[in-house]
Amino acid sequence: MNNAEVRCAGIEDVEKLSLFLQNAKVSSEGIKDSIDYFLLSENDMGQIQASLGIEPHGQVGLLRSLVLSPNSTEKDMFILLEQILMLARDKGLTELYMASNKQSAALFFTLMGFQPHDSTKLPADLYESEHVKHILSVDNSYFLKFSI
Repeated sequence: MNNAEVRCAGIEDVEKLSLFLQNAKVSSEGIKDSIDYFLLSENDMGQIQASLGIEPHGQVGLLRSLVLSPNSTEKDMFILLEQILMLARDKGLTELYMASNKQSAALFFTLMGFQPHDSTKLPADLYESEHVKHILSVDNSYFLKFSI
């Protein structure tokens, strides 16, 4: 992502972000309700190259919609994650959770300070999330937690 700029998304980005996520076969459900918890990385032409967001639930958040374009690097992912942790702090969140069934993601997030977390001991608010309900129904799913 040469010359990519990371910025907070705004209501004017909902349609563009939803299309970016749909093209990556990632759910865009709920984006509009939490758009101010999303980061976008754009190229010089304003095209989204990467996204990462938080689905807020009280003082905890669930990482959502991590999508990187094919030319993205680990450094780009690191920058997005670093920025989302700052955004979470600014929004007053105390914990971030990451859910996946892709083991390759676990190593990166563990290196960033996330710790494995028992899916039966999540904060009650997270069980209301459609994304969490889906992850819990998928084989090999796991949760990681980051205390802010």
